[in-house]
This record gives sequence, C-alpha cells and structure tokens, in this order.
Amino acid sequence: MLKLVRIWLPVGIAVAGVVLIVLGHARVSATADTKSIEAGAGVVLLGVALMVWMINWLFQLSLQSNREREQEEEAREYFDVHGRWPEDEKE
Repeated sequence: MLKLVRIWLPVGIAVAGVVLIVLGHARVSATADTKSIEAGAGVVLLGVALMVWMINWLFQLSLQSNREREQEEEAREYFDVHGRWPEDEKE
C-alpha cells in the first residue's frame, strides 16, 4: 500500500495529465474551447503529481531525521553511563 501511494499515485496522476495534454493537442487559444480546457487540466494534473511526489519525499526526509535524532540520543545516553562514545568501543 505504501509503494502504491509513494510511487504509483504520482505516476498515475502524471499519466492522466499527459493524456489530457495530448487530447487537448497542447493548444491554448484565446477563446476557451474544450481542447484548451483539456490541455490546461493536464498541466494542472502534472503539477499535482509533482506536489504529491514532493510531499512523499519530504515525509521520508522527516522520518530519516527522526531516526538519526533517536540514534544520537541513544549515543548520548550510552556516553552518560559509560563515559565514552559507542564508536570508541570499535577501535
């Protein structure tokens, strides 16, 4: 389910946007006709796909930052108990 949301949802939205742009013949005219509306909706869908992908990417960065913060806290607790950093044991 997670892979569906992270990868296939933005891809699906982008594909729908490209299809609408192709159906609209990538034409924008001064008068709003059906073709130009389709092309405009396609461009909007491409933007939405990019936003969905970026939100997923930022969420992943947030999770990674939280994991690093937890590891640093564990290392500090180890230092408080043993008087040395956990990495110093490996040497």
